[in-house]
Amino acid sequence: MNNYNNQFEKVLNMKQTDWNENELILNSLKDDLLVTNRDGIIVRASKGSGNIYNVNSEKLLGKSVYELELQGLFTPNVTSIILRDKKKVTLVQTTKQGKKLLVTGIPVKDSKGEIVRVVSYSHDITELIEVKKYLDSMEDEMGRVKTELEMLRNKHLLTEGLVAKSEKMQNVLSTAVQVSDVDVNVLLLGESGVGKSHLAKFIHNKSPRNNGAFIEVNCGAIPDHLFEAEFFGYEAGAFTGASRNGKVGLVELADRGTLFLDEIGELSLTHQVKVLKFIQEKQFYRVGGRKLRKVDCRLIAATNKDLEKGVREKEFREDLYFRLSVVPITIPPLRERPEDIFPIITHFLQQFEKKYNRTKELDEAVTHSLLTHEWKGNIRELINMIERLVVTSPTSLVTAEHLPQSIRNQETQGIFQPADGLMLKDALEYVEKEMLLKAKKQNRTTIEIANALGISQPSVVRKLKKYNIQ
Repeated sequence: MNNYNNQFEKVLNMKQTDWNENELILNSLKDDLLVTNRDGIIVRASKGSGNIYNVNSEKLLGKSVYELELQGLFTPNVTSIILRDKKKVTLVQTTKQGKKLLVTGIPVKDSKGEIVRVVSYSHDITELIEVKKYLDSMEDEMGRVKTELEMLRNKHLLTEGLVAKSEKMQNVLSTAVQVSDVDVNVLLLGESGVGKSHLAKFIHNKSPRNNGAFIEVNCGAIPDHLFEAEFFGYEAGAFTGASRNGKVGLVELADRGTLFLDEIGELSLTHQVKVLKFIQEKQFYRVGGRKLRKVDCRLIAATNKDLEKGVREKEFREDLYFRLSVVPITIPPLRERPEDIFPIITHFLQQFEKKYNRTKELDEAVTHSLLTHEWKGNIRELINMIERLVVTSPTSLVTAEHLPQSIRNQETQGIFQPADGLMLKDALEYVEKEMLLKAKKQNRTTIEIANALGISQPSVVRKLKKYNIQ
């Protein structure tokens, strides 16, 4: 565009007597030229100008641009702006047919510096503007889709067991979100079944690497003698029984993604050295290979072991521990966040109803049993139990008799042993009081107690007063 402007200005600055000679030059540069005098009368109009305004170009000659503007042939009028500002102008003009033109007008001055002609040329940018509108709408749509995906991703947290109603779990997810943006090494700690792998996937999905692969390596499941070959891969013929084509290791699969080392505490000291070297250098050799390979991946590790104790007892390398635990995140067991149990039950009951196309309802006794049971296997055990009840209960209403004997035994054990001659009313009140006392120890507010017992908050207040429980 600048080259065109420079050529136009060179030609336009020639003497007026040279106009006829240079008209062909101007038309060769642009085929949509319009020339007006100082009064706004069109004195030259190329065929291209007629086409762009959808009129015969010859009929434009002698017409006033002011009148044409009033007739709606185009707006705004470039000539009047140039005569007013006495300088080159570029603007967007709209034609009678709704076209959008990018018009540049150049003043032609005589030896005294007075404007004698105004030459304008244009580009039809209707399609460009439509494209811009489309891109703007697409940007809005992408923003909407992004928001929906974020909502779906947050909903997906529930399917992964990441319920965060409790303050402890909310703090865990808050820290996970905070570290997801940066490639810092994260060590997830917690008992078996608390959801360490799910939290690792959550961090990956929230990170800039979410389009890359999430590769999970269970360090405790790979036989010791195969670990290096599985982890780093191997070249063809590296050892007896090796594939003829070699094999890509798990580390390479995680390139531009996330490498999750689950059960890192199960690694032998020998393999700890090799993993440490890889973490430090992000490069390695395949088994039997001589080519140095580099990998760009984010590292997350997890364990249910006490690695600090392992370091003290010389079972885990201290340097590897410090490399892994730049940001340690401890996921609390289910017994430390009882307020999360009921939302988990509700959500997964609905999930398994849809999955198995069955309608189920838990009666009050079953709900209470699930709320008060000691889930040693944490969320994993609870989810499995809900799925079991949905699949195995023969009726739509799941009752206490459908619970496994282990849960029913635990509920009755230590709570109440019936005595001969005890009236039913007294027995029920005794059990009710014991349950209230137990729920009160595990929860801080009457609302939390109500959720744990599956009753209303006013009922909790009334029963606490009835049994004089402060």
